[in-house]
Amino acid sequence: MGSQESVPQAEGVHVVVVGGGFGGIAAAQQLRSEGLNFTLIDLRDAFHHNVAALRASVQPGFAQRTFIPYAETFGDSFVQGRVERVDTDRQMVVLQGGREIQYSHLILCTGTDGPFPGKFNTMASYQTAVQTYEDFVQQVQAADSVVVVGGGSTGVEMAAEIKTEYPDKKVVLIHSRIGLADPELLPSVRQQAKEVLLEKGVELLLGQKVSNLSELRLNVTQKNMVVTTDKGETLTTDLLVCCTGLKVNSAAYASSFSGCLADNGALKVNQHLRVEGFNNVFAVGDCADVKEPKMAYHAGLHAAVAVSNIASSLSGRELTSYQTGNITMLLAMGRDDGVGQFNGFKLPRCLVTLGKSRDLLLWKSWREMKQKQP
Repeated sequence: MGSQESVPQAEGVHVVVVGGGFGGIAAAQQLRSEGLNFTLIDLRDAFHHNVAALRASVQPGFAQRTFIPYAETFGDSFVQGRVERVDTDRQMVVLQGGREIQYSHLILCTGTDGPFPGKFNTMASYQTAVQTYEDFVQQVQAADSVVVVGGGSTGVEMAAEIKTEYPDKKVVLIHSRIGLADPELLPSVRQQAKEVLLEKGVELLLGQKVSNLSELRLNVTQKNMVVTTDKGETLTTDLLVCCTGLKVNSAAYASSFSGCLADNGALKVNQHLRVEGFNNVFAVGDCADVKEPKMAYHAGLHAAVAVSNIASSLSGRELTSYQTGNITMLLAMGRDDGVGQFNGFKLPRCLVTLGKSRDLLLWKSWREMKQKQP
């Protein structure tokens, strides 16, 4: 039975998608192609391709390419607002200000939150968001030296972006562990990330934590700030950028699904990505408690399974299970270099540069949103 045949049975079906990140827009597009009625809700009025957020932080004029207005793609099926809670008894999503939206099925794709510039989870217009990045570029340009705190994948990419765009600036990366980037990457890929940073001239301070972080101003250029570490080292810098502290964005659903939360706030799901205890609620992307790295690529795969299972449940077909696979992860090390692995195999740097680093997959999001890149 083709998916379009389920449309006559879809009366009374209204799928609400909470969160318009990579998982959310993938879910919305697939719901549309299944002919299912849906509403996509997000804080902002534009999708943020945050894979390119770090480039937008260093390159003037780049930020406008990283925000894509929702309304042009989804029209009346998009609602801007902050979801405060879900009333599971009445099957209502409750927005700040009191507006309620009824659902027959719910897909939660609230993602992760973290410090700017890696994340921009603020209730703001597209123009405000772009301007916030342009203002940050000016802070970077005004600094002679930058300290990046955190050497996970975001910190590694941030340090590389700054040093690539501004090779004369002093860039120091401080990381609490010895190994850089995501622990789930192959050791040889993590080592390669370290080599690229050193080749670019980034100074590394590994196995140390910044001890006075709470006393320092982030993202604002201020000459000769003193940074101290737990190992007693001190250094001065003009700009401090924090790339640590990613956390699951659970505010929209935590009170309603308190019995289904993992320790980190993600939602426990079964193999069909249904939230435990609910047949009509799915979790997709970073807020689903699935043992794999938090990546845009995985969010898209989750969305396909969730929407396919909604369509299947309406037409009595068998549900699809989500299977985790070997890890594919690409790190853009500035626009001219990159490291990564595909399906568990290490890739040559030139391939990662071609595949991701040059354009940061922006073309893919603009194509998915069926809009023309400026």
